[in-house]
Amino acid sequence: MNPVIAITMGDAAGIGPEVIVKALSHPEVYEECCPVVIGDAGRLRQAQAITASPVKIHPIASESVAHAGLHNGVVDCVDLALIPHDLPWGKISPLAGDAAFRYLELAAQLAVQGSVQAICTAPLNKEALHAGGHAFPGHTELLASLTNAGEVSMMLSTPRLRVVHVTTHIGLVDAIEKIEPGLVERTITRAHTALVRSGIANPRIGVCGINPHAGENGLFGRGEEASKIAPAIEACQRRGWNVVGPMPADTLFFLAQRGDFDVVIAMYHDQGHGPIKVLGLELGVNITLGLPVIRTSVDHGTAFDIAGTGKADERSLVEAIHQAAQLAEYTA
Repeated sequence: MNPVIAITMGDAAGIGPEVIVKALSHPEVYEECCPVVIGDAGRLRQAQAITASPVKIHPIASESVAHAGLHNGVVDCVDLALIPHDLPWGKISPLAGDAAFRYLELAAQLAVQGSVQAICTAPLNKEALHAGGHAFPGHTELLASLTNAGEVSMMLSTPRLRVVHVTTHIGLVDAIEKIEPGLVERTITRAHTALVRSGIANPRIGVCGINPHAGENGLFGRGEEASKIAPAIEACQRRGWNVVGPMPADTLFFLAQRGDFDVVIAMYHDQGHGPIKVLGLELGVNITLGLPVIRTSVDHGTAFDIAGTGKADERSLVEAIHQAAQLAEYTA
């Protein structure tokens, strides 16, 4: 039987409901998984009308998720009924922020207990999440808390490039301060483990420096490459892993998208996100490494500027569902 994938609706004022009904109109989704939405059936019906999607919305109880998502064209939704009919599209709402948390909370519970085999998340809005009373930087940190996970990493994946971040949602000065050999080594380890589990026996891992030209042997910066990054690379190499660096980020990303590396280890948020979004935002997927459950996500935000117009592109969600199904099948 195909894995059951819980798709959380994200922020109801954003494009999440629209990309969900669009994505679940693709027959191939049902060929590889059983999708079930954790969200709000009424909001999905509004999105279905806006997008003219041919799907039908079918509310179900959470106890039925293990047998949901079997019929192409029918969107099974665990309806938490938290969103009023008149919630405006494209505006910050504490109510929508809290609802996004509640959807994820239930999905995490279902995944931990084994009722679903993976979680795939539509985007939430961090400002709305905070306004709703949940002070987390984003999905990654929130899921780590909900599943009692330890340290986790974000991997962004496109057809041409994979990137795992050592630091994510903190300022640049704070990121440089936080980076240290143990953290870099643990991040490389999580990346290596994930790629081996996905079928790459000896992944080629390239590690970015922090400074221009990776410090140019101490000419730029304050020796961060030598003190913070190189010891971690050497430790991984002693395990027999194919790890190279620290390398200048601009050179490394060029080589990686050409196919010379299976994954890039980026030191901070924008170092990794920029190349990914240039190379394929519409097919980008966010995968959380280190959780006790499988979690993938779209690699875009709530797009309040186009929410409620039907213009949102569902391809990132289709790919995120695909990768969730593949990971669930491989780890079954």
